[in-house]
Amino acid sequence: MFDVGFSEMLVIAVVALVVIGPEKLPGVAKTVGAWFGRLQRYVNDVKADINREIELEELRKFKTQFEEAAQSLDSGFRSEVSQAEASMQSIGQDVSNSVDPLAAALDPATLAADAGLTEAVTEPVTEPVTAPVPAPMTAPGTEPATEVAREHENASTTPPPLSQASAESLAEMQPTSASKTT
Repeated sequence: MFDVGFSEMLVIAVVALVVIGPEKLPGVAKTVGAWFGRLQRYVNDVKADINREIELEELRKFKTQFEEAAQSLDSGFRSEVSQAEASMQSIGQDVSNSVDPLAAALDPATLAADAGLTEAVTEPVTEPVTAPVPAPMTAPGTEPATEVAREHENASTTPPPLSQASAESLAEMQPTSASKTT
């Protein structure tokens, strides 16, 4: 703030002692100190406000730079996506152009005419074409899983007959009609 050294402050104190007098000097020094404190607080508040404004301006600049970067990234991404879509459409167009002659060549009417048949087959094949299922691999000396499955399918679904003792214990557990009426 002000460049006041110790010697200048001593000169000011001696002049104040002579001009004001020793009786009023402590009250005046107290008042001057309060004003000086207020002045310092005001200057510090102004400095803090200026620093906040500078930081706020820096944040605004950073925000605009970030938004610009995001927009350029978004536009670059969109252009790449549109280029990919265009190339996919051209590939799809090329594939459909190459498949159309093959589809015409495989038309049942065209094939029948080429073979010399008088009537063309126009009904589509309704039976699905299935590939043969390979036999499962089994260890030597063991039965294939399909054989076990066939034996299981052929097994009777009725339970095995009960022994005499099992039938009697089952009959004892069933309630009788006399106990139901009471």
